[in-house]
Amino acid sequence: MKKVHLHLVSDATGDTARSVARACLVQFDDVEFTEHFWVLVRTQEQMERAIDGIASQPGIVVCTVLDETLRNTLEQASRRMNVPFIPVLDQLLGALGAIVGTPSRRTPGRQHAMDASYFDRIDAMQYMTAHDDGQSTWSLDQADVVLVGVSRTSKTPTCVYLANRGLRSANVPYVPNVPLPRELFALRRTLVVGLTLDPMRLVQIRRNRLLALNQEETSYVEIDLVKAEIAEARRVFLSHRWPIIDVTRRSIEETATAIIQLIADRQEEIVRT
Repeated sequence: MKKVHLHLVSDATGDTARSVARACLVQFDDVEFTEHFWVLVRTQEQMERAIDGIASQPGIVVCTVLDETLRNTLEQASRRMNVPFIPVLDQLLGALGAIVGTPSRRTPGRQHAMDASYFDRIDAMQYMTAHDDGQSTWSLDQADVVLVGVSRTSKTPTCVYLANRGLRSANVPYVPNVPLPRELFALRRTLVVGLTLDPMRLVQIRRNRLLALNQEETSYVEIDLVKAEIAEARRVFLSHRWPIIDVTRRSIEETATAIIQLIADRQEEIVRT
């Protein structure tokens, strides 16, 4: 397998160069690319460090630097080192093919197949936004998971994390003396998860929320009422046999990981039946 060093030089995070380069690299078989990232290159000194790094492991230089002086410095250094210089985004695919000596597959959509998860995440994020805080309950059956919990149990941020993993998630608030949407009880293939929290911790979170909004304390943070609210929600979860996750000592990531495992278990159960 042919080995080629690829230096990505950017005056920002390098995401543009990284995304475009990787979309093109998958078009070449039998070539192993080693990527080197030189990001936030905005001064002459930083550019010189990048040039020194390129000189130590010569290879293709892909540039997204906008400053003409810095860009010219890199281009001239590339010529002195006799290494290819490619200004993104123009003709990147054709240039890589000529340089590595291997014709590209020219397969339409190949990079999209590689990034199919990206489009899944976009779809999941749009679904989550439309189904946040009890919205659009008529299409809850399209969700992978629905989270139910009292106010401030991290339902929305957990859904955001799940959406970034490509999972369609919705959340429905549990409000005392307010019936949950009937669509929730009709779900068969969609997983419903109840979120709960230690009452004292919940009161603290709610008080911080009121302070941030410059609002006075109400029954929303009264400990006895909060305890009753959580107990009532838990009884509902248990009566419908919804799995319950206590988020008191869990980060958003840990809660989401537990939910992902529950979804996987549920899917296996459905396949078996």
